[in-house]
Amino acid sequence: MIPKNTICLWYDGAALDAARFYAETFPDSTVGAIHRAPGDYPAGRQGDVLMVEFSVVGIPCIGLNGGPGVRHSEAFSFQVSTADQAETDRLWNAIVGNGGEESACGWCRDRWGVSWQITPRVLMEAVTDPDPAVARRAFEAMMQMRKIDVAAIEAALGKPVARTMLPMQPGDVRETHADPRLLEALTGYRPTTPVGEGVAAFVAWYREHYRL
Repeated sequence: MIPKNTICLWYDGAALDAARFYAETFPDSTVGAIHRAPGDYPAGRQGDVLMVEFSVVGIPCIGLNGGPGVRHSEAFSFQVSTADQAETDRLWNAIVGNGGEESACGWCRDRWGVSWQITPRVLMEAVTDPDPAVARRAFEAMMQMRKIDVAAIEAALGKPVARTMLPMQPGDVRETHADPRLLEALTGYRPTTPVGEGVAAFVAWYREHYRL
C-alpha cells in the first residue's frame, strides 16, 4: 500500500547508501524497494538507482538520486526523541562519526547534508515546563550546547527532570495467554520452549533489533 504522505529526500547518487545507514542506525527503520531508471536522465543513465524506498523511525521516505543541483538545508530536519544520554550519544556519534557535522542545540548534519535533531525527551519536558523560570534556565543551558547533555539540563533546573509515564493505552495488555492445542492438532508440532525462556529470548532480540 502506497502511503498517503511520503517524505522525498534528494541525493546526489547516494540515496541507497544513505537509506542503508539510516536503517542500521535508527530503530524502526528499513530499506524497501530499489527502483532503477527506465531511461537516461540528466543525473544518470538507464539502469542506475533512481529511487529508494525506506523508512526512518517509522516515517516513510523516498530517496531520489536527482544529481548535484539541489542541496539540503536546516529548513528541514528529522527530530528523533531519545530516552536517555546513552541513546543520545549513540545516535549523535553515529551521524557525526560517519562523515557528519555537529551543529548547535542538539542539531547535526549527516554526510549527505540531511539535518537531525537528536533530542532527549527530558529536554522537551524541561523547556516546556509550566514554570517560566524553570523553562528559561533549561533553554539557556541548551543554547550553550552542541550535543545535548542531560545531566547539564538537570543541573540547570536544580533537580532531576520529572519523567511522566502515560497510563495504559488502547491495545496495551497486562498479560497474554496462548493455547497451543489447536496448533498441535493441525500440525503435529508441540512447542517445547518454556514461556519464561521464550519471553526472555524475545526481549533480548527486541532490544538488540531496536538498539535499546
